[in-house]
Amino acid sequence: MLQIARNVSDAEVGFLRDKKYLLMDHDTKFSKPFQDTLANVDVKAIRLPPRSPNLNPDLERFMRSIKEECLERMIFFGEKSLHAATLGYMDHYHAERNHQGAGNQLLIPGNEVNRIVGEAACRERLGGLLRYYYRDAA
Repeated sequence: MLQIARNVSDAEVGFLRDKKYLLMDHDTKFSKPFQDTLANVDVKAIRLPPRSPNLNPDLERFMRSIKEECLERMIFFGEKSLHAATLGYMDHYHAERNHQGAGNQLLIPGNEVNRIVGEAACRERLGGLLRYYYRDAA
């Protein structure tokens, strides 16, 4: 439980750093100790009504994407490998993957976007499972 509390609340690596709210459904993974951890770091837990998946469609879409594009294609040997894969996927999702809902654009475009001169290069993540093609600076 101590490791879970650190992943949630750590000031440098916790996924809830600088956050005020956490939307939760009625899944059993949001146990009383988990909710106590949230209260200790001043994050307010907001429970969504039962059977209401359309209240948070962005999260539902992200969960589908990470499952189909990453988690279902890999075998994990412990929490550390799962954490590393999730972080790698997050980097790819936010900076290297086109999003149909955003006009088929990158959410956080890098400096290499829209270059028309230079050698084509490929950045691979998760052992080649995810690929991002771009042009190097000329």
